[in-house]
Amino acid sequence: MPFGQIAIGPPGSGKTTYCAGMHQFLNALGRKTIIVNLDPANDNIPYTSAVDIGELITLEDAMNAYHLGPNGGMVYCIEYLEKNVDWLLEKLKPYADDEYYIIFDCPGQVELYTHNNSMRTIVRRLEKQNYRLACVHLVDASYCTEAAKFISVLLLSLTMMSLLEMPHINVLSKIDLLAGLGQLDFNLEYYTSVMDLSYLLDCLNQREGSKRFGELNRVICELVEDFSMVGFSTLCINDKHSVANLLKEIDKANGFIFGALTEGNENIMLAADATDLVSEAKDAQLMYGVLTGKTRSHAEADDGDRGHLDVMDKINGLSIVEHR
Repeated sequence: MPFGQIAIGPPGSGKTTYCAGMHQFLNALGRKTIIVNLDPANDNIPYTSAVDIGELITLEDAMNAYHLGPNGGMVYCIEYLEKNVDWLLEKLKPYADDEYYIIFDCPGQVELYTHNNSMRTIVRRLEKQNYRLACVHLVDASYCTEAAKFISVLLLSLTMMSLLEMPHINVLSKIDLLAGLGQLDFNLEYYTSVMDLSYLLDCLNQREGSKRFGELNRVICELVEDFSMVGFSTLCINDKHSVANLLKEIDKANGFIFGALTEGNENIMLAADATDLVSEAKDAQLMYGVLTGKTRSHAEADDGDRGHLDVMDKINGLSIVEHR
């Protein structure tokens, strides 16, 4: 019963960098981890993949053979993988036990997770083989700087969650760069917890050209609130404490935390120090200087702020090398 995570997100969200960083982090903790590259356009990857869709089909092959553009070629590749999912299962057989943890690096094309069923079908086949998976949806934190952009991210996240129908964690990536993009309209925890969207609606309607869509904006906000499914964790892939906090949420989502206490399963300790989205966002806001433009180190946090960070001292000796 192998555990793992499926990393998705639009282009530019830091998905491949995340996979490389999480792979380093997990292996450093003693958890045997492999990466499966399911992106047929990923020809410059910063990691060594145990399984690569490029052995089955590449984006260039599909485009040349059927005279398709990049988007059509990507859809064709994933649909081809769906038809040949037995190839993927055969490649995964050497890793299909409790010894390995698997990270799936998936394509960034949004329509594969919004109205195309191929990825959902592939996930269902993996689940039937007793793979315990959680979806990690990465979104660039810069979308928090404008109400319209954040609303679009909420709709995208909600659509993906509804289509994939699996444990799902939405992540605001590159949170350390947010301070350099100007002040937010609200504190960071407002965006991570997706609080009362009527406040965001006010900001949206003040935007030039948006007033005439006021009623549509209101209905969209009510739709997101009615489902009450979307929330966000934060991530700075270069900060091992941030990665550890996110891993804690992922392990709860895919059930790894409930596994036996084996080598590399440090989750009993991490679970004992559970945090919610609000406290995590407050810590990220202080750590990376969001709104104030002033960054504090882990060592500079006061006693109250350090409450849930102290337990991370176990991983102080680890480092994550960013792919550039």
